Amino acid sequence: MTGPTQILRTTAAGRPHPGGTHHFEAEWAASFTLDGPPERTTLVLTGDQVHVGPLILVNQSHGFQSDRAEAGLTALAANPYGVRLDRHYATVLAALLDQIGAGDQILAVSGWRSQAEQTALYAGSLAEHGEEFTVSYVARPGHSEHHTGLAVDLALNDGRPIDEIRPDFPYDGICGRFRVEAARFGLIERYPAAKRHLTGIAHEPWHFRYVGAPHAEIMAATGDTFEEYHQRLRRHPWGRRPLRHRLGPELVEVGYLPTGAEPVTVTIEAERWQVSGDNVDGFIITAWRRP
Repeated sequence: MTGPTQILRTTAAGRPHPGGTHHFEAEWAASFTLDGPPERTTLVLTGDQVHVGPLILVNQSHGFQSDRAEAGLTALAANPYGVRLDRHYATVLAALLDQIGAGDQILAVSGWRSQAEQTALYAGSLAEHGEEFTVSYVARPGHSEHHTGLAVDLALNDGRPIDEIRPDFPYDGICGRFRVEAARFGLIERYPAAKRHLTGIAHEPWHFRYVGAPHAEIMAATGDTFEEYHQRLRRHPWGRRPLRHRLGPELVEVGYLPTGAEPVTVTIEAERWQVSGDNVDGFIITAWRRP
């Protein structure tokens, strides 16, 4: 059996795989059984691990069930709202904002929230705006993506007062440039227009979720919401018919692996890979391969 640090797969040169290596995987290491050389890895996955990972689906039907998110948070630099995000997401977001030269034109106004914070926000919105508004724009406590540390609300900082529940984040200007680059950095607009019947939340052009590459690029190409993407992956079982996507010089394979009452053993033949729970009943496996 190899050491648990081998859960973090890198390239031969020591660089992390596209989209980065997540702290979730490091925390899982003690629960994994690893065997074989780096290009062939055997994992034993248990049912409780479906609730952990960068691709977990959190919505009105599937609540957040992990207690690991807060341990992996970091505060955003020079942020007046005290926003904290998953460490890797914070790094990716900073790189994206730097890439487009955003400066202080884009501000993160909300990131990770505890259960208590979401409860207070929900109650305050009910009191101030009423039930119709609240159920449209504020997730129930325990069912908010903000519990994961992988969601952020962004605002255009143009000198006007910022609405922290519904910040202005238009589709043109610096915000438009952000959107053009978002998928390449692994971000999706989580609640698009005309998809509330799928997401359970009204259109929120300010809310971005980190899912990583290539998943954000696939969703951008297909027009899938995160809910639709999860359903799509169920049609691509790992080891039999994975979804394939070209990412630069590499071919990426993505597939779904169901779990049950007993642990599931899976062998991944790739030097770089990622395993994430789906927060429902299985795992999403991603492997990077060179042609």
